[in-house]
Amino acid sequence: MTEFTKLGLSATTLKAVADTGYTEATPIQASAIPVALAGRDVLGIAQTGTGKTAAFTLPMIDRLGSGRARARMPRALVLAPTRELADQVAENFAKYAKGTKLSWALLIGGVSMGDQVALLNKGVDVLIATPGRLLDLFERGKILLTGVEMMVVDEADRMLDMGFIPDIERIFKLTPPRRQTLFFSATMPPEITRLTTQFLKDPTRIEASRPAMTADTITQYLVRIPTSDPKAKRTALRALIERSDVKNGIVFCNRKSEVDIVAKSLKTHGFDAAPIHGDLDQSLRMKTLADFRGGDLKILVASDVAARGLDIPDVSHVFNYDVSHHADDYVHRIGRTGRAGRKGEAYMIVTPSDDKSLDKVLKLIKMEPQELTLEGIDFASIKDRPRSDDGKGRGRGRSDRPRPIPKSDNVASMEPITAPLPKVEKVDEAREEAPRRARSRRSTKPESAVETVVETAVVTTPEPVAEVVTPPARPARQGRDRNRDQAPREARKSESSKDQPLRAASGGFGDDIPAFLRRPVVFQD
Repeated sequence: MTEFTKLGLSATTLKAVADTGYTEATPIQASAIPVALAGRDVLGIAQTGTGKTAAFTLPMIDRLGSGRARARMPRALVLAPTRELADQVAENFAKYAKGTKLSWALLIGGVSMGDQVALLNKGVDVLIATPGRLLDLFERGKILLTGVEMMVVDEADRMLDMGFIPDIERIFKLTPPRRQTLFFSATMPPEITRLTTQFLKDPTRIEASRPAMTADTITQYLVRIPTSDPKAKRTALRALIERSDVKNGIVFCNRKSEVDIVAKSLKTHGFDAAPIHGDLDQSLRMKTLADFRGGDLKILVASDVAARGLDIPDVSHVFNYDVSHHADDYVHRIGRTGRAGRKGEAYMIVTPSDDKSLDKVLKLIKMEPQELTLEGIDFASIKDRPRSDDGKGRGRGRSDRPRPIPKSDNVASMEPITAPLPKVEKVDEAREEAPRRARSRRSTKPESAVETVVETAVVTTPEPVAEVVTPPARPARQGRDRNRDQAPREARKSESSKDQPLRAASGGFGDDIPAFLRRPVVFQD
């Protein structure tokens, strides 16, 4: 190990490092800090937990020691894929820069934009941001990136997984070409290689350890269960937690919805657990992490948003409730334990449907975890009760009962009419006959009172229904109106005769329309 005093850092920075209790640098720190202090670009390849944050924070503090920030024009920019990782970088910067006059601002979503704009207007030396919030503020005209002297991209492969590469490319193009770039990634897929080739100038490649290798301080276990039923998996998880001496542990799930379910199940069975994933409110996520770091929370149930970069130094256990879809994620998950030379344990629950994902993990880590059998549990008899379509309630499935009518201010208008309406007097015998015959041919089922009223008269029904007003019957009209009423009857007679061709009834406009398609006309004074 190399001592920090031999890396060329200033006395002020060395004092801040000593105050944190560190005296020796990790391999990535020992290799990257001198190169960064010389002003050269760095391409660092190191897995999480190797000290990358200090590898770029310490030289940044020394290089920005002279100079002054201007309003809305930061001098350095740090990009992180998640809010939690950005917040952690900000904490480290505040810790190491406490002896300087450097200012900084944290730009992440889920918190007040007004406070962030106020800091930018004052002028900050260092911006620590997620890509989305940074571009949002830039498009609003609240920030300029033309004064950036030093740019850091942390967890670049995670940026790729989360779809941030187009945003990163745009941010690169908004910064000056002469900037210094420190680029860190745990793996180097082709897209990341293309990005470094395009935007880094003759970088010094520093590889602290073999990519995607698990630490020797982590004991890995594999637990096979004979069913993929979620209830059986939750039973196995609780059994693993109970049999292990868990000081604090992280449970990883593949889906956000599963995180909530598992956390609720653990709390229901008496475990001190809380969920954390990207859909939760930012203030709640930060409080949950603070409780876990401070020892007030024992079990953290997380999605992969918390798998990378979080500096929680003393995690005793990691539980993979789901086998990760990407083998690299397994390495980053279990890397939450066994940090800084401490011992840790990692468990992976495997079901019959996990064979393909498990093969990828085993090929990557090039080792076989110890197989562990849970005794005394009849997994074959454990089945999760089905949920209804809305996700609420168990065991009933879809309910055949009608849903209640929602309440409203006009209660009377929302209630179904159960009392029969008053009978409506006939308007005209000839006028009434055609609709009655048409209805008898169309359907034999009884009609509702409302339908009868609509067919026979114009009815105005206020809310709530009080009464039906029926216009008085009028005598049959003479001349053209009488022909119009008699025309449907003549048309029906001509249709019923097989020997006679269909003839259009003489009379007014539209008399050739069949009676069952016509509505009776009601004349009102």
